[in-house]
Amino acid sequence: PLQKYINSWLIVILMVGIYEIIGSIGLILIVLAQITKKRKIQYELDIFGGVALLIYSLWLKNLIFIVLQAMFVIVAAYELYKTKF
Repeated sequence: PLQKYINSWLIVILMVGIYEIIGSIGLILIVLAQITKKRKIQYELDIFGGVALLIYSLWLKNLIFIVLQAMFVIVAAYELYKTKF
């Protein structure tokens, strides 16, 4: 049963593409960040989600999206840094 489950996920990854899955995970993490009330967790989710979307935008080779995501990650990292100190 486990092998069948793993094979199903491998088929999904091959059909959709790894970069689309990474981008989707990034989007989900950023949405979850907006729902959470704890600032530290919000910034961490923003960073991980932003990095995932940055990887996706690099794959797309879309300069505007690359710059946008890079700035988003930098700002989220700065805000996380401020909450620690």
